[in-house]
Formats: sequence, C-alpha cells, structure tokens
Amino acid sequence: MKKDYDRWKKDKYLEGLKNSGIGRKNHTTISGKKIKELYIPDDLKGFDYKNDLSFPGEYPYTRGIHPTMYHGRLWTMRQFSGFGSAEDTNKRYKYLLKHGQTGLSVAFHLPTLMGVDSDHPLAEGEIGKCGVAIDSLADMEILFKGIPLDKITTSMTINPPAAVLWAMYIAVAEKQGVSSKVISGTIQNDILKEYIAQKTFVFPPGPSMKLIVDTFEYGSKEVPRWNTISISGYHIREAGSTAVQELAFTIRDGIEYVEWALKRGLKIDDFAPRLSFFFNSHNDFMEEIAKFRAARRLWAKIMKERFGAENKRSWLLRFHTQTSGVSLMAQQPYNNVVRVAIQALAAVLGGTQSLHTNSLDETYALPSEEAVTIALRTQQIIAHESGVTNTIDPLGGSYFIEKLTNEMEDEAEDYIKKIDDMGGMVKAIEMGFPQKEVIDSSYDYQKALEKQEKIIVGVNAFQSEHETIPLLEIDEHVAKHQLQRLKEVKKTRNSSKVKNTLRELKKAAQDDKNLMPYLLDCVREYATLGEIMDTMAEVYGRYQEPITY
Repeated sequence: MKKDYDRWKKDKYLEGLKNSGIGRKNHTTISGKKIKELYIPDDLKGFDYKNDLSFPGEYPYTRGIHPTMYHGRLWTMRQFSGFGSAEDTNKRYKYLLKHGQTGLSVAFHLPTLMGVDSDHPLAEGEIGKCGVAIDSLADMEILFKGIPLDKITTSMTINPPAAVLWAMYIAVAEKQGVSSKVISGTIQNDILKEYIAQKTFVFPPGPSMKLIVDTFEYGSKEVPRWNTISISGYHIREAGSTAVQELAFTIRDGIEYVEWALKRGLKIDDFAPRLSFFFNSHNDFMEEIAKFRAARRLWAKIMKERFGAENKRSWLLRFHTQTSGVSLMAQQPYNNVVRVAIQALAAVLGGTQSLHTNSLDETYALPSEEAVTIALRTQQIIAHESGVTNTIDPLGGSYFIEKLTNEMEDEAEDYIKKIDDMGGMVKAIEMGFPQKEVIDSSYDYQKALEKQEKIIVGVNAFQSEHETIPLLEIDEHVAKHQLQRLKEVKKTRNSSKVKNTLRELKKAAQDDKNLMPYLLDCVREYATLGEIMDTMAEVYGRYQEPITY
C-alpha cells in the first residue's frame, strides 16, 4: 500500500498540482496540526477495532456512550439564555420551550458571575447586560415562575458562586413542592478553567476546590440526579487554545477534581457518574469530531485504569457542546449562520448529549428572538432533515478520522503527563503553565490570520460593505427595576435571621465543614449572593492572579 501511495502521490497528485498552477501547500487544521493530502490503511497500522473503536455503548466508547445513541434519544437542545431582569428571561424561556427547546440554560450577568450584588459599585453599567441579574432567592423564584422544575432540566453557567446559585435553585424547587431528589440539571462549577481562561474567579484555588467537593458530596446524597460539575474546555478554546490543548486541559482538570474528591474520602463510584463535560465546537469540522471521540476514549481509560472505577457509568464522558462564540464575526454577520451550522453538525457527528447553537448576532449583543429561533431551527434541521442521525457514528472507520482521533489522544496524553509531573493542575496553574500555552497558541493563530495563512471570510478576505442587523437592547429601566427589587428584599426579609445564617456559614467555613446545608439556610432567608460571597471571603480570602508574559 505504501508503494502504491508513493506512486500515486508523485505521478498523479503532485503532477496534478503542478499542471493546475497551484503548487503544493501545507494543509493544517485551524489548530495548526499538519494534515496529509490523503489517508490510507497504512496510517492505521496496529489499529484494533475492538480495543480502539468497539461498539456504541461499549468500552472505550469511541463511537458513543449509549448503544442506541440518537436512535434512542436525540441530544438535548439547550439554548443559552438570560438577559435583563428575571421577568425578561422567564418570558424568553417560555418562548423557547414553546418553539421546541428541550432544556433550559441560564446565562447570568457579569456581577452574578463575579459574586457581587446589583447594588455593588462594580455592577454599575452591567446590570442585565450580558445575562440575567440574580441577587437573591426572590429573583430565582421569578426566573422559574410557571416552569415546573420536576419536568425540565436546567443548566446554570456559574462558577465561583456555583454552590450559592445551586442552593437557590434547590430552594425554588422546594417552594414548588419538588424534592431535591427529583430535580435534574447541571451547574458548571468548574473553577480551574476560570484561572486558565475566563478569569471570573473570587477565592484562591484551594478554597474553591473545597467548595466544589462540597457540592459533589452533597449532591451524591441529596440531589442524585444533578450533575454537580460541567468540566469545561469551552472557555479554554475561546481564549485561543488549540483543539488538543482544549482536550488535554479539560481532561486534566477532570482528573484534578477526582483526586480532590478522593482525598475528601468520597468513593469514586459515588460521585463520578455525575461528572459531566462541556466542549467547544469550532470551525475545523474533522478536527472537532476527532476531539470529541478522543475525549470519550481518553476519559474511559482514565477512570477505569487510573482510578479503578468499577461502575461503568463512571467511565462515561457525557458532554454538552456549544458552538464557537469566538468564531462569530461582526463583518457579514449572516455568515455566522453557516459557521454555526457546520459547528453544530460536527458536535452531532462527534456524539454530543446536549447542544447549544450560537445566534448570528452574538458578536454584537445578546440574541434577539429572531436570531435565537434561527439558531434553534439549525439544530432541528440537523436532527430531522440532514439524515446524519440515520446511523450511529457515520464517520467511524474513516482512515482520516481514526488517525486524527488517535493523534488527538496521544498528544493530549503528553500534556496530561507534563501536568502530572508538575504536581497536578492546581500546581500547573500556580506556575502559569496552561495560561502561557493558551496565550502562545492564540498569538500564533492571530499571526496566521494577519499573514492570510488562515482565512476568515468577510474579515481578512472576501470583504464587503458593512451590514446592519436588528439587535436586542437592554435599556436602563432594567437596572432601576433590579435595584428596586433588591432594596425591597432587604427591607422586608427577617434581618436577624439573615445575620444568624451568615454567622453560621462563616463558622462552618472556619471549621472546614461541608457548606451546602449552610448555604441553603442563607438563601432561604433571602441573604443575597454578595452577602454570602463576602462572608466566605472573610475566611477564604480573594484571589489575585499572577502576571503571565
């Protein structure tokens, strides 16, 4: 085969390029990985179907975690939604559910992400602008008014204050008469990627990891259907990493969380089945599909061989995917519909369990109703019109996709070993290692764009006149409304009970107890997010990021 390939390449391929006047190019993925002009059986020497692929729902799950995959159930269509006040977002949720969305996803505004209330000086000008404003249980009650929490799953994109927002959600369910044993969904709750990429951290790594293990422990006993973490590569990729770095750092973050939970004394099979993941789907179609397949196989091996998990559910890498926000362009914004469709199709062919498709206008603002409907329809067209769900893992066995999957896994393992040698991901973050790797990759990609080695249609090639599109605008009445409600909550609640619950929370933090029961007590009395975070910061301190060049 190699001899025939060399003959073909010399006599047909290279000769054809010469005659076309194009000349030979170095083809690379968006991450810079070199790609051959053609893949043949020789590229898969030693490939073993049973050990490398196997069947869907069977170890090592390269072809999918469920035997029936989309024949048994389509992925959850979960649009990331949240803007303005709780009333505004509640209305959007009901609109999306009416139009066929199958799960809710909460986008919080920046003050909530940073653990401060809307009346904090840092919140000025930000209230409701990048997500929904949630300051207390009163806001959470309105957010889910008329939405039965025993009938819907909810994903909440929140990190440093994740335990607090989760406590609010549990309390809302209680007020609806729904047991915590019944509710299901996910809190992102992944602080390590915040230090690496997104930067919405509050506490130092040690206390932050302690809080996350608290949610693992509490969830395994009291909220058994809830995914207590979504280990997220999405933001690492958005910050400029390569696909391999996204894969490697995400999986190594997962290993770190498992190790901290085991140090607490938790049993691997008690919490591992509720670990979930969250990946980016970028423009390079084949690279993304290979990344998802490699992630499943890598995690299954790690859980089985490194940690000795015996429950097969602990081996399963269940993941949500979001199309790439950073790939959306302000220039020629309708091109973003095509980009999102390609990225969403890659996620489906990669076997995602849940999918969010970005809207064409998100480079300017939060999505309008029209734009978010197009984004949702994109998923529905893939599911019901494209035919890609007719068979499971339709690209399985492709010489190219299997070779790329193998390379992804091997290169990710090299990164994981490096971080192991540094003493783990917390140590690596303190040394600035993953941060610098992402910075360097981002810089390399920007240089490639400026040299036109990589093309973005409408940006560095095929430019045209500026197009205007209708946008969702958040006016200042949202801030006034939110501040008034927060003032009313503080005025009407039982202040002495609030002070008592916050005092008990501080003592529990000092005594190194699991804080979830104390957080629940605080939110039930309408203590605000900012008050709760400030109380914990009195014990844990606040993180200052070291400068990385």
